[in-house]
Amino acid sequence: MKKIALIIFSFISLISFGQEYAPKKNLPIIPLPREIKVADGLFVLTSQTKIVVMADGFQPEIDYLNHYFKTNYDFELATTKILPTDGNYIIFTRPDFEAGWKENYDLTINENHIYFLAEGNAGLFYAMQTLIQILPLEKTAEVKVPCVQIKDSPRYEWRGMHLDCSRHFFTKDEVKKYIDYLAMYKFNVFHWHLVDDQGWRIEIRKYPLLTTVGGKRKETLIGKTINKDGTVSVGDKFDGKEYGGFYTQEDVKEIVAYAQSKYITILPEIEMPGHSIAALAAYPQFSCAGGPFETLTRWGVSDDSYCGGNDETFVFLENILDEVMALFPSKYIHIGGDECEKGRWKTCVKCQKRIADEKLKDVEQLQSYFITRIEKHVNSKGKQIIGWDEILEGGLAPNAALMSWRGIKGGIAAAKQKHYVVMSPGKPCYFDHYQSKDKAKEPLAIGGFNPLDSVYLYNPTPKILTEEEAKFIMGAQANLWTEYIVDFKQVEYMAMPRMAALSEALWTPLDKKNLKDFVVRLKLHAPILDKMGVNYAKHFKSMK
Repeated sequence: MKKIALIIFSFISLISFGQEYAPKKNLPIIPLPREIKVADGLFVLTSQTKIVVMADGFQPEIDYLNHYFKTNYDFELATTKILPTDGNYIIFTRPDFEAGWKENYDLTINENHIYFLAEGNAGLFYAMQTLIQILPLEKTAEVKVPCVQIKDSPRYEWRGMHLDCSRHFFTKDEVKKYIDYLAMYKFNVFHWHLVDDQGWRIEIRKYPLLTTVGGKRKETLIGKTINKDGTVSVGDKFDGKEYGGFYTQEDVKEIVAYAQSKYITILPEIEMPGHSIAALAAYPQFSCAGGPFETLTRWGVSDDSYCGGNDETFVFLENILDEVMALFPSKYIHIGGDECEKGRWKTCVKCQKRIADEKLKDVEQLQSYFITRIEKHVNSKGKQIIGWDEILEGGLAPNAALMSWRGIKGGIAAAKQKHYVVMSPGKPCYFDHYQSKDKAKEPLAIGGFNPLDSVYLYNPTPKILTEEEAKFIMGAQANLWTEYIVDFKQVEYMAMPRMAALSEALWTPLDKKNLKDFVVRLKLHAPILDKMGVNYAKHFKSMK
């Protein structure tokens, strides 16, 4: 079977293709493939086109493709294991194929065939995303597809997008829609921020008060306004409305399975030791001060956190993590670790006793002890932790990976210590920041300025790293914090099309990237977003 497939591929490869990808041959493909040639001619897809399946293992992708055809063109294609003697066809084969998440693929389209070649199911899925982007948007009996030859593979192994569902809650269907956007742009990690001071959003059956108490806040701060001169005023105006919502474990299982069907790993984040007020509102005994607490109604950082000197705190967190790890098949579990105010630890008798007993230097080392102790438990379950760059403070836990958000220094330090790193610096990877300097015309945001071009031009690998150190940069992700993002339409506006720009920063070879070319393709790509009903920002339409 492999020999037959290779003969077929060799035959198809002999077909003449045109020049290398150039502006006059622009297609709305994002992210730009590693190699692409465009030829004259069209493949005409009709209800009579056959899908030729040369081996087993492709059914999920065939079903996905047929579902797209049915939804958009009102037909499905019949499958066969025999090459047709007449008519055109789409062919799947598997030389060197391994079921799983290998991501490279070849896609060849000529007037007679569409040919998929990939080493894994993920590669096939990505080839289909590329194909779908060049299919016509109108519903016709004959679907005309441009002839291309593509060889493609990603630049980075970690291509992530984040969504904060603690500050504002988004429904199961909205989360799935967000995952659809990630799939379209070949992202493979969805960082799901599920808990914080303002709301606990995941059901933990051993501790039901986490959602019934910690999953609600009595009101929400809305007193931030943009003045005419562009400055920001912060007041204490609240909406007076109770706010809540959480995902059941059945919801989580459904969303995880949905993401897996699109070759996206969900990275859950369970914050500790800070950003824990929602949990402490439900279970105040795991704090230093003992409470009482209320789930926060305003944004910012609290003085209170989990008590690092109380053994029962670790039992509590380990039990939570056990339920979380059972739900998420991801290699990593995100444990937060950021913005932990340690003033309570300095006066807490239990924390000070822990520092003395463990011969720690100070509260910074107590945080390192806290994270390392949690890491040992997570490692014992076959998983690894990843945390924000504050987990460097007091010493990085032995096997931890790091997510660098306060610039790139933390990521550089971790890579030099041979720890794996995901780059996520506020500039330009915080998509809750403004994308235009004319703030009065933009939805309210937390601040900052990250326009489309700065996202596109971002290079996650710092030049200061040696070639060996650079191997520890797994990739990057953008973060979408939702303090001022109150509904999913605003999520779309803040994420799109900056998500498209980041996808190319993480997928496309550095020497193939070109901002002007990207803007041209994005303008061609925009009708796809229109058809999907995406509420995207349109600043790029005035770019040249």
